[in-house]
Amino acid sequence: MTTGKKVSRKAAPPVNVNPSPNPSPSSVRTLILGIDRTGRIVQHDRTAPKILAQTADDLLGVHLSDITAAGRRVGDDGLPVQITTAAATGIGIATLLEAVKSDREANAVLTIILANGGTADAVVTAKPMQTGDSDVAAFVIMQIPVSSPERFVDPAVMRDILMRDANPIDGDTLDFSELAKKMTGQLVPAFCTSAEVLVLESLIGDNEVPAHAPHADVPLRRLHIMHDQENPAWQSAFPIGEILRYPGGSPYVRCIESGAPVLEHAVSADSAKKLARTWRRKPVSGLLSDVSMLIIPAISKGTVLGLFCCFRDAGTRRFDRHDMEMAMDFATKSAVFFDHATRYNREHATALTLQRAMLPTGLSAPSSVEVRHRYLPGSELVEVGGDWYESIKLPGARVALVVGDVAGHGVRAAVTMGRLRTATWTLAMLELPPAESLQQLDDLMQNIGEREPHFATCAYAIYDAVTGEIELAVAGHLPPLLVQPDGTNAYLEVTPSPPLGVGDGIVHTQRIKIEDGSLFVLYTDGLVESRDRDISEGMDRLQVAFGEGAPEKDLEDLCKTALDGVYSDAKRDDIAVLIAKLRRIPEEHRLCIPLEHELSAAGQARAAIRDPLKLWGLEDLIPATELLVSELVTNAIRYADGETTLRLILEPDSLVCEVHDTSPALPRVLQVDNDAENGRGLHVVSQLAQRWGTRRTPTGKVVWCEQPVPEEITEAMLAAAGIEPMSFH
Repeated sequence: MTTGKKVSRKAAPPVNVNPSPNPSPSSVRTLILGIDRTGRIVQHDRTAPKILAQTADDLLGVHLSDITAAGRRVGDDGLPVQITTAAATGIGIATLLEAVKSDREANAVLTIILANGGTADAVVTAKPMQTGDSDVAAFVIMQIPVSSPERFVDPAVMRDILMRDANPIDGDTLDFSELAKKMTGQLVPAFCTSAEVLVLESLIGDNEVPAHAPHADVPLRRLHIMHDQENPAWQSAFPIGEILRYPGGSPYVRCIESGAPVLEHAVSADSAKKLARTWRRKPVSGLLSDVSMLIIPAISKGTVLGLFCCFRDAGTRRFDRHDMEMAMDFATKSAVFFDHATRYNREHATALTLQRAMLPTGLSAPSSVEVRHRYLPGSELVEVGGDWYESIKLPGARVALVVGDVAGHGVRAAVTMGRLRTATWTLAMLELPPAESLQQLDDLMQNIGEREPHFATCAYAIYDAVTGEIELAVAGHLPPLLVQPDGTNAYLEVTPSPPLGVGDGIVHTQRIKIEDGSLFVLYTDGLVESRDRDISEGMDRLQVAFGEGAPEKDLEDLCKTALDGVYSDAKRDDIAVLIAKLRRIPEEHRLCIPLEHELSAAGQARAAIRDPLKLWGLEDLIPATELLVSELVTNAIRYADGETTLRLILEPDSLVCEVHDTSPALPRVLQVDNDAENGRGLHVVSQLAQRWGTRRTPTGKVVWCEQPVPEEITEAMLAAAGIEPMSFH
């Protein structure tokens, strides 16, 4: 660097400032000048005299305005420079100097006078410096565009940009579109004025690398195209995402067939018109006519995966054999990432397919309970997760509501999630209470963990739409949110239990009375926690989303509201949300009566069910129902002590009879001889009922049976409740 005075060692080295995102050194030249507080040049780099209209000696001591249009009033042709340009440049210089005096950085666009007599608009940055006793008050960094004839003349510069890193990609992206953007960003404007990236459609659509060389008319997809002047005509004529086949004999087809680069020193007007006619796009003719074109195959493991198409506009240096070799080196290294992306996308698609196949395709619940859900996969960087949800309709107008989260991501997490979901369904069908179900799931996770260490969290609740009570158990999961009908909400206080698979621990059960019309919200941690947000902040936000007026809103809208603000998180975990609006079965559709503990209770039960069945229009079911109730009640009176209760529940698709007693012993179907007088009760029940079963309760057990109701009754009940027949499960 040539100096007027010695610079203090306190001076910090200048920092390059980009006039635009990631400019290429081949399209701009950078000058560094040192100025004093008045704007006079006291220092300059070695290239400044070659570019500016000043000699090395004359440059020192001149004012910054003297090398710009602000200091020139007459052009090379003897005509005055446009006053607007000079005025704008003068304002820019004043802005820079004012910033230097205020010890702050500033940017401006100045019209610089070049050594060849012309001018160029340069992006100029002034950076104040602490230089002790030196006269240098600031470094001025000028980035001056290179004229077209001077571009692409230095192969060393181009090779440095194209081959600067063995890996042209950051390493965190295996998405084809992002890869193509970064690759064209390396080619333009360092190597060419415009470039496009084409890959075989099979890589995108089928995630498959071809086993043999592609044929001439193989479909290609354009991943990205870039022009250094951001000419919109290129984007219109060569749309991104287009799938196309090139005509036989064209440079593209010759490159695919031979697997070798194809160089067109200058595309003839006839060739450009032929391609334009084939694609039925007239602008293509003008864009490609007289351009220099170089098409390079992207080859990995001996197979052509795509094409890099590079163009240099008329007026720039044409491509030559040396450029071809340089581009082939770039394409060879870049093609590896297409192969990696294909394999990654295939594995990712497999994991997503597996995960989606294991998630429920529909949710079931009693007619009085409305359930909606949302599942949002993790962002690209997080991949497939292990979140799952369930809403399982149970006998007796009950529903199991479950949300869980397997730790980790990828195929292993998805497989473990599938195992847990299958086990959850099995345990729900066995009518085990939530705490016992989670205990069984914990045993399963520990067995799995002996081969593949894993753990999971889970919240499991069963809502009884007859009593309006919810039974809840939580294993390491975040607490559910309960929203009262008046809009007040709170997270339920749950007794902490260890996650599934972590180790020994007791899972506790809580029973909560629910007001009709309340919302019960289950979710996974991805909804309330992220790298940029504390979990307490996320939980507060969720409470606000389910504030006043939430119980009256549509559940679909509430699902959208719950997910507001999470889509923008670049490293978002997957999210599962389950929202249930809990209501009891209407009183006119349920009957609950205590029975005396004596054999006459069977007759009492038969008499009690007749009027409700007539009221419901089920007179045809009275004989069978009387027999079923009689058998269940007699069994309870004979083998149990204490209270016995009969429940009759009408749902749109079924009539359920339940008998509750205080004995924990579950009945079983006995093998009886033809001459036996006893032991045939459950045989009768299994023959008359559509299905039957038993379950334990905190005070004893329940034996139930279910009968289908006539189709006209189902339609009438659904219409009265405002439920679409196809949406009822």
